[in-house]
Amino acid sequence: MPNDDQLDLFADTPPEPKAKKATKPAVQKPAATEAYSASDIDILEGLEPVRQRPGMYIGGTDSHAMHHLVTEVLDNSMDEVMAGHANRVTVELLSSDRIRISDNGRGIPIDEHPKVPGVSALQVILTTLHAGGKFDTQNYDISSGLHGVGISVVNALSKDLLVEVARGGQLYQQQFAMGAPLGALEAMGAVANRRGTSVEFTPDGGIFSCSVKFDAQRLYRLVRSKAFLFAGAVMRWKCPPEMATATGVPETEEIVYANGLADYLASRVVEQTTVMPLAFSGSTKSQTAKDGYVEWAMNWLDDEDGLLESFCNTVPTPQGGSHVTGLRQVAVKVIRSLGERLGLKNSASLQAEDIMTGAAVMISVFIPDPMFQGQTKEKLVSPAAGRLIETALRDRFEQWLVHHPEESRQLIETMIVRMTRRLSRKQAKAQRKTGLARTRLPGKLSDCAQNSPEGTELFLVEGDSAGGSAKQARNRKTQAVLPLRGKILNVASASVEKLAQNQEISDLIQAMGCMRSGKFDMDHLRYERIIIMTDADIDGAHIAALLITFFYQQMPQLIDDGHLFLAVPPLYRLSHGGTVVYARDDAHRLELLKSAFKPNAKPDISRFKGLGEMPPMQLRETTMAPEGRQIIRLSLPEAMRTDTAKIVDILMGKKPELRLNFIQERAHIFDMAELDI
Repeated sequence: MPNDDQLDLFADTPPEPKAKKATKPAVQKPAATEAYSASDIDILEGLEPVRQRPGMYIGGTDSHAMHHLVTEVLDNSMDEVMAGHANRVTVELLSSDRIRISDNGRGIPIDEHPKVPGVSALQVILTTLHAGGKFDTQNYDISSGLHGVGISVVNALSKDLLVEVARGGQLYQQQFAMGAPLGALEAMGAVANRRGTSVEFTPDGGIFSCSVKFDAQRLYRLVRSKAFLFAGAVMRWKCPPEMATATGVPETEEIVYANGLADYLASRVVEQTTVMPLAFSGSTKSQTAKDGYVEWAMNWLDDEDGLLESFCNTVPTPQGGSHVTGLRQVAVKVIRSLGERLGLKNSASLQAEDIMTGAAVMISVFIPDPMFQGQTKEKLVSPAAGRLIETALRDRFEQWLVHHPEESRQLIETMIVRMTRRLSRKQAKAQRKTGLARTRLPGKLSDCAQNSPEGTELFLVEGDSAGGSAKQARNRKTQAVLPLRGKILNVASASVEKLAQNQEISDLIQAMGCMRSGKFDMDHLRYERIIIMTDADIDGAHIAALLITFFYQQMPQLIDDGHLFLAVPPLYRLSHGGTVVYARDDAHRLELLKSAFKPNAKPDISRFKGLGEMPPMQLRETTMAPEGRQIIRLSLPEAMRTDTAKIVDILMGKKPELRLNFIQERAHIFDMAELDI
């Protein structure tokens, strides 16, 4: 007989299971599915979708998204300017969380909308997605907003919003809260000498994850950029006095730029040296704007840090797009062609990155029906923009270069040099990766993060104490530190076997990575600069001399090619009041006592026992940071090579009597009282 927990397969009816074994019948599962019915489907009406999913409309709920609300309203005013119906726009920061944007354009229509009886067109525009006057070209040939969601999204995401419209000598007003009207449109009475639209709002703190606080500097820059982007437009800026004082922006300012982008570019590069005497600038704007037009300003800087700002219909496009691609293509074609005509070797191989390096470019296109990537319009994807740039700029750019022949030749030669450097960096990076893969680096080397040698430095320091301070003081991206134990071997008097067995020299050679099969190979040097950084005392000078002797005898090309340097650390720190200065030696200390402090001052003077005793911050400021340090490039002029070889042999060689004679012959030159013994 089966037990209670078994099932009799031959019974006419199965036994009833115990209660503890009861399970939910499978036939009930479909019932759970059927519970999901049509009544569970939500229909979001009006502006509810915006409030529930703001990221779909303004890209998020952070500070960037909150400031984008201002851009949406400001772009509407700029559309009136571009259409020729307004010439003045005012942005007034009323408080840290409230702003007003107004223009002297036509004003939003306030008459009843034909498809929504009893409701004004203004209310329809403020409370309905995809309602606006920019879906065809009857009202705006060119505009920045094309989706009909801008002002309605601002309304939906505002704690409260006030709209004022002046049309036909009458003023109208309507208030909203969180997207909903608080009442009907009101007629406020007659107004003289006023027209246009004013929008005043406070972002909804319940929507945005950031603190609802406007950045005055950011908004001021936005207003200035709009003035640059539309020459002749009057942009007015206002903000409370306390905010102006706290942020450094003007309290009030009227901004007008007659030359548009040319003025903008000039203001951005005012403290830099440009290659071309005048910028390549202009506009293709004609009597009709239906086909679109281009405004541009372009030059090249002496250094490689250029800038590129692009816009479409006055909207910044920080991610570039088709108009920027079109500009690059024009630059490549024209520069290559001109370089070949000038007979400049390798100009045909120039790439966009070589040509655009160091370029300072402002490019602005105005086109009907632009297509952007995303509602925040950070990238232009309209193919027509690229074709417009090609047509507008190619011939003009070529003529501009031809009219400046000497500067153009210099510019293209600079581009070819940059191309050569780029290819060298690429090759060096590949070699560096290969070398690192097969080369064991010394364990006490604190290497830098950058892979390519360009801009990197290897600091050779004496001992682990100095090495610890240097590691904390360095720039980890470009600066490496190798501590050496005491005084390295004097290679001038050592045998080949002893040289090969020395651990410190072996570590140094491995860190530099430039010895291949017993020969020095500059192509595999892992750092651009080798910097000897020893204490500012006699022992430090002796260690530096031993290292210089090693490089002079074993790697002379390192010196010839300008890769070897000597750091100049301070020996003294002098401080009094708020003045702190550093002295290299005793003579420099006496000089600073007279020049850096008042006559009766008694500054505190401390002498550094060594680099390991210096706080890392002071070591960085005085000896390692490029902006504050002093380093000496070691070189060997051709005329001194024979004498130098003799002196090295005398001072560092195996015969002590030669050193003694050398010192005795020159002892009269020095004042024994000044020697640091």
